[in-house]
Amino acid sequence: MAAATAAGLGTNVFLFRDARAAPDPVLEAGPVAHGSLPVPLVLDNGSFQARAGWACPGPDPGPEPRLQFRAVCARGRGGARGGAGPQVGNALGSLEPLRWMLRSPFDRNVPVNLELQELLLDYSFQHLGVSSQGCVDHPIVLTEAVCTPLYSRQMMSELLFECYGIPKVAYGIDSLFSFYHNNPKNMISSGLIISSGYQCTHILPILEGRLDARNCKRINLGGSQAAGYLQRLLQLKYPGHLAAITLSRMEEILHEHSYIAEDYVEELQKWRCPDYYENNVHKMQLPFSSKLLGSTLTSEEKQERRQQQQRRLQELNARRREEKLQLDQERLDRLLYVQELLEDGQMDQFHKALIELNMDSPEELQSYIQKLSAAVEQAKQKILQAEVSLEVDVVDSKPETPDLEQLEPSLEDVENINDFEPLFSEETPEVEKPVATVQPVFNLAAYHQLFVGTERIRAPEIIFQPSLIGEEQAGIAETLQYILDRYPKDVQELLVQNVFLTGGNMMYPGMKVRIEKELLEMRPFQSSFQVQLASNPVLDAWYGARDWALDHLDNEDVWITRKDYEEKGGGYLREHCASNVYVPIHLPRQAARSAEAQASGKGSGASGGGASEQA
Repeated sequence: MAAATAAGLGTNVFLFRDARAAPDPVLEAGPVAHGSLPVPLVLDNGSFQARAGWACPGPDPGPEPRLQFRAVCARGRGGARGGAGPQVGNALGSLEPLRWMLRSPFDRNVPVNLELQELLLDYSFQHLGVSSQGCVDHPIVLTEAVCTPLYSRQMMSELLFECYGIPKVAYGIDSLFSFYHNNPKNMISSGLIISSGYQCTHILPILEGRLDARNCKRINLGGSQAAGYLQRLLQLKYPGHLAAITLSRMEEILHEHSYIAEDYVEELQKWRCPDYYENNVHKMQLPFSSKLLGSTLTSEEKQERRQQQQRRLQELNARRREEKLQLDQERLDRLLYVQELLEDGQMDQFHKALIELNMDSPEELQSYIQKLSAAVEQAKQKILQAEVSLEVDVVDSKPETPDLEQLEPSLEDVENINDFEPLFSEETPEVEKPVATVQPVFNLAAYHQLFVGTERIRAPEIIFQPSLIGEEQAGIAETLQYILDRYPKDVQELLVQNVFLTGGNMMYPGMKVRIEKELLEMRPFQSSFQVQLASNPVLDAWYGARDWALDHLDNEDVWITRKDYEEKGGGYLREHCASNVYVPIHLPRQAARSAEAQASGKGSGASGGGASEQA
């Protein structure tokens, strides 16, 4: 967990780094040539990130690759009219503002758009300081995907030889380069490579140092699908922060806050416990502004707002007075009706009404009628005064809050209501209480937090359970079992002794333990196996390609030269320990063309015979 806890924001609260790429420096010149051979260039051409550097001979071959940049580019607006040209990799800075403009040369993990690939190569050669004029006079070691189509390799070779004029090139699989970099040199090894990257996950069986291409399997899931799945989960959970839940931030959560559960169902049960949830949930703090909107208003706008508030309060007060006057009038009409019964001499009904009103004598009734009549008259006078005050706008220049006194009933009103409370206990509303001004306590920081709980394990779990996102594919465990079942028992035992994990999507905490658990469940009782994680799953492919280039610098049998390209075509591949298997395409002769040729031959012979007979 590389993210630092935000100070003062509570426990388990993490700030988004929103890292912005810095432009790469342009080196003045590359390293000097090694004897009669120039220094090779090593390019790890990944769908997520490209890595480029020199394979310098000597005891110290150099640090990590000089260039590491995202394999995307964006064409500037108005580039054809003399505006900004295309921007590549780290020159883009932050990717989110340009997300809709980003283009990649890859379809999954295979380069198909060679125009964009040329932009990535130009960027690499320029920033590495290639000094040769008009061409790249350096051998190139280029990584490619497993079982790359011949057409894709043909276009890549055509670009390298025709556009850049390179002397020779060698293609190799990135996961195989990483595999041999982590194994002792000069050792023929067998094993199973599980390589999971940005777009795909591959499982490669290695037998006696060579790739068994017939039993390679690919799962079309990787870090890109996990980031998209996490983004959908959080956008459904927090619909109020759709714009803030960007793909770059989801990748940051995946890289720094996600992990692989050893037992997915058991881990979900743990998250149901409130204490476990509180201790393990990661609260991602979104950026927000604590500046109040009212502080940006001018004095005239504040004064207008106060006047509007005052008018609203006066209208509310007038409405309440009208409702109170209506209730008092109804009570007064009822008391006057009882008094009319006394005046008309209907004594029986009058006494029944007095009992219902909880009164003892006609004098008490008369006293209540007088008090209620005075209250009704006073309420009418206040309503008239309020209507006059609404018609005349009073400009209040003081910054204090509007007078809330009108919202409170007068002392005389309260006394009148209390006088009649025993009479109309069922109909009398509660006495209006003074309205207290309460300042709302609202934590803006808590409102702008994403609680990432079970999402920490749900997103990376898709490579084991693709059905979580609706994919009809087998996960890593099922695919691993399928590949092992295609070999005899002794070969299976040999392969599982060296299960190698590489690729950026294998860097989740708990990945190695999960693979060991899956192998323990599928292997026979008391059988042994060994799982090894690459020392640097992201950069070991480049390190392995660099070591391979230095070891085979003088070996012409593993390089594709310009002569090979011109004689055998762009799809030609020289095999080596880390390469694909070359399967040339043999175009069969079409039977229709041969039949047409035979028919034309017979026709010409027949026409000749007819001519001779006529002669």
